[in-house]
Amino acid sequence: MSDITYTNGIIFHQGKFMQGGFRVSNGRFVSVFTDGQADETAIDLNGQYVIPGLVDIHIHGCFGDDFSDGNPEGIHRMSRNLARLGITSFLPTTMTLDEEQYIRIAEALNEAINSARDDSARILGMRMEGPFLSEEKKGAHAAVCLQKPNLELFHAVQTVSEGRLRIIDIAPEIENALPFIQKASKDSLVSLAHTNATYEEALTAFHEGAKHVTHLFNAMRPLRHRDPGVIAALFDSPEITTEIIGDGIHVHEPMVRLAYRECKGRICLISDALRCMGEKDGKYNLAGEIVTLENGVAKLSDGTIAGAALSVYDTLLNIISMGIPIEEAILSATSIPAKVLGNDNIGEIAEGKFADFIVCDSKINRRSVTLGGLQIS
Repeated sequence: MSDITYTNGIIFHQGKFMQGGFRVSNGRFVSVFTDGQADETAIDLNGQYVIPGLVDIHIHGCFGDDFSDGNPEGIHRMSRNLARLGITSFLPTTMTLDEEQYIRIAEALNEAINSARDDSARILGMRMEGPFLSEEKKGAHAAVCLQKPNLELFHAVQTVSEGRLRIIDIAPEIENALPFIQKASKDSLVSLAHTNATYEEALTAFHEGAKHVTHLFNAMRPLRHRDPGVIAALFDSPEITTEIIGDGIHVHEPMVRLAYRECKGRICLISDALRCMGEKDGKYNLAGEIVTLENGVAKLSDGTIAGAALSVYDTLLNIISMGIPIEEAILSATSIPAKVLGNDNIGEIAEGKFADFIVCDSKINRRSVTLGGLQIS
């Protein structure tokens, strides 16, 4: 792939916008510069804004496909569809399932990664949301498949996936959770999720090796003044990262603003999207449960909110409209999730990173997407 230079743009670089450009070679950024350093062959961005490709570390499905289906072609379709939306890297996420289904999904993941396509978002591995969750806070997860933390299952999935199990979710108050966290945290990021843990139980889990909190405010003990739970434990632990669903349905606007004040620089913006993302209102399968999508809200038959129907790009625009500074919002959808996964190749417009970027207007509305130096939309 030949060198390409872009100039006269407003580039998101090192956490802020700057007037300038960048050069791409062999699918990576090789330099970022202020204007006046490009030659006459450069592509003129005409003052458009450029941000890194987005990174979604919690997504179940989209456009009719779901990672829990265990279908390599379905994973490929997810990858292609997400890439066109500017989500250039993602961590496909399971629901709570029977044990043998996790093995089948890990095999499908390997097949999809080993046959990855140039026009498709980067698959960053896999995430297990379940089955080690609290029945009390299970949300849309199937109660019949919940179980105590099981290192044999964890290691089996890690082995079959060739070490690609990047995040494992767990409720720290359930039986066997703490010894599981101690051991599993050596191989994967352990995240507290679907939990009724107290403040003290959460702090103990952090001490034992958990370093992340799943979809803040959702499916956890609420923040009470005499019983603060996981939320206050997170606020008091600056080394712990978290994530938030920014669809405007899962978390009310002032709570989103509270999260960004208390956890500045350590929030990952996620979609938590289901297969109904990008689809019409109707009924959809979620790991054996029926989910009804109506007016943008996905619910089980009992009214439980089951997940989300917006892409992480749409949630980025949402939280900006809620008053989150543009720079902070972009970081939470790009470099912060990349760093949470320990991935040094994505999430930034910087020398040596993959040339994944989005050209957009001043309000961050998407105009084009480039993945690995190749424009795909």
